[in-house]
Amino acid sequence: MILDHRTYELHPGKLREFLALYEAEGLPVQSKHLGKPFAWLTTEVGNVNEIIHIWAYEDFADRQKRRAAMAADPAWGAYLAKASAYFKTMTNRIMVPAGFAPLK
Repeated sequence: MILDHRTYELHPGKLREFLALYEAEGLPVQSKHLGKPFAWLTTEVGNVNEIIHIWAYEDFADRQKRRAAMAADPAWGAYLAKASAYFKTMTNRIMVPAGFAPLK
Protein backbone atom coordinates (compact mmCIF):
# COMPACT_ATOMS: atom_id res chain seq x y z
CA MET A 1 0.00 0.00 0.00
CA ILE A 2 1.06 3.57 -0.67
CA LEU A 3 -0.62 6.72 0.60
CA ASP A 4 -0.77 9.90 -1.45
CA HIS A 5 -0.78 12.68 1.17
CA ARG A 6 -1.76 16.09 -0.24
CA THR A 7 -1.75 19.38 1.66
CA TYR A 8 -3.25 22.50 0.11
CA GLU A 9 -3.08 25.99 1.56
CA LEU A 10 -6.00 28.08 0.37
CA HIS A 11 -6.16 31.83 0.04
CA PRO A 12 -7.49 33.34 3.30
CA GLY A 13 -11.26 33.44 3.64
CA LYS A 14 -11.90 30.98 0.80
CA LEU A 15 -12.27 27.68 2.67
CA ARG A 16 -16.08 27.47 2.78
CA GLU A 17 -16.42 28.54 -0.84
CA PHE A 18 -13.82 25.97 -1.93
CA LEU A 19 -15.42 23.16 0.11
CA ALA A 20 -18.78 23.81 -1.58
CA LEU A 21 -17.14 23.67 -5.03
CA TYR A 22 -15.18 20.52 -4.17
CA GLU A 23 -18.20 18.70 -2.74
CA ALA A 24 -20.32 19.57 -5.79
CA GLU A 25 -17.78 19.06 -8.58
CA GLY A 26 -14.43 17.70 -7.38
CA LEU A 27 -15.44 14.85 -5.08
CA PRO A 28 -17.77 13.13 -7.57
CA VAL A 29 -15.13 12.89 -10.30
CA GLN A 30 -12.32 11.96 -7.89
CA SER A 31 -14.47 9.26 -6.30
CA LYS A 32 -15.32 7.89 -9.74
CA HIS A 33 -11.63 7.31 -10.52
CA LEU A 34 -9.85 7.11 -7.16
CA GLY A 35 -12.49 5.56 -4.92
CA LYS A 36 -13.20 6.89 -1.45
CA PRO A 37 -10.48 9.02 0.13
CA PHE A 38 -8.53 7.44 2.99
CA ALA A 39 -8.91 10.79 4.79
CA TRP A 40 -10.16 14.26 3.87
CA LEU A 41 -9.48 16.88 6.55
CA THR A 42 -9.64 20.58 7.36
CA THR A 43 -7.45 22.23 9.98
CA GLU A 44 -9.23 23.16 13.21
CA VAL A 45 -6.24 24.68 15.05
CA GLY A 46 -3.21 26.10 13.28
CA ASN A 47 -3.37 27.20 9.65
CA VAL A 48 -7.14 27.26 9.21
CA ASN A 49 -6.71 27.88 5.47
CA GLU A 50 -5.39 24.34 4.99
CA ILE A 51 -6.93 21.11 3.77
CA ILE A 52 -5.36 17.66 3.71
CA HIS A 53 -6.51 14.65 1.80
CA ILE A 54 -5.00 11.19 1.66
CA TRP A 55 -5.65 8.58 -1.03
CA ALA A 56 -4.67 4.91 -0.70
CA TYR A 57 -3.38 2.85 -3.62
CA GLU A 58 -2.15 -0.72 -3.97
CA ASP A 59 1.16 0.48 -5.43
CA PHE A 60 2.65 3.12 -7.77
CA ALA A 61 1.23 1.44 -10.87
CA ASP A 62 -2.28 1.51 -9.37
CA ARG A 63 -1.86 5.20 -8.52
CA GLN A 64 -0.59 6.04 -11.98
CA LYS A 65 -3.43 4.18 -13.71
CA ARG A 66 -6.21 5.73 -11.63
CA ARG A 67 -4.78 9.27 -11.72
CA ALA A 68 -4.27 9.06 -15.51
CA ALA A 69 -7.92 8.09 -15.97
CA MET A 70 -8.97 11.01 -13.79
CA ALA A 71 -6.72 13.45 -15.65
CA ALA A 72 -8.30 12.36 -18.96
CA ASP A 73 -11.83 13.00 -17.67
CA PRO A 74 -13.17 16.33 -19.02
CA ALA A 75 -15.14 16.84 -15.78
CA TRP A 76 -11.85 16.85 -13.84
CA GLY A 77 -10.37 19.47 -16.15
CA ALA A 78 -13.46 21.65 -15.78
CA TYR A 79 -13.28 21.35 -11.99
CA LEU A 80 -9.55 22.20 -11.91
CA ALA A 81 -10.13 25.30 -14.02
CA LYS A 82 -12.38 26.60 -11.23
CA ALA A 83 -10.53 25.20 -8.20
CA SER A 84 -6.99 26.31 -9.04
CA ALA A 85 -7.80 29.93 -8.16
CA TYR A 86 -8.34 28.88 -4.51
CA PHE A 87 -4.90 27.31 -4.01
CA LYS A 88 -1.99 29.24 -2.57
CA THR A 89 0.40 26.26 -2.17
CA MET A 90 0.29 22.50 -2.60
CA THR A 91 2.53 19.80 -1.12
CA ASN A 92 2.35 16.17 -2.18
CA ARG A 93 4.00 13.22 -0.41
CA ILE A 94 3.91 9.53 -1.20
CA MET A 95 4.07 7.58 2.05
CA VAL A 96 4.30 3.89 2.91
CA PRO A 97 3.20 2.27 6.17
CA ALA A 98 5.97 1.02 8.43
CA GLY A 99 6.16 -2.76 8.70
CA PHE A 100 4.51 -2.76 12.13
CA ALA A 101 1.73 -0.30 11.20
CA PRO A 102 -1.85 -1.61 11.26
CA LEU A 103 -2.25 -0.51 7.62
CA LYS A 104 -1.39 -3.06 4.96
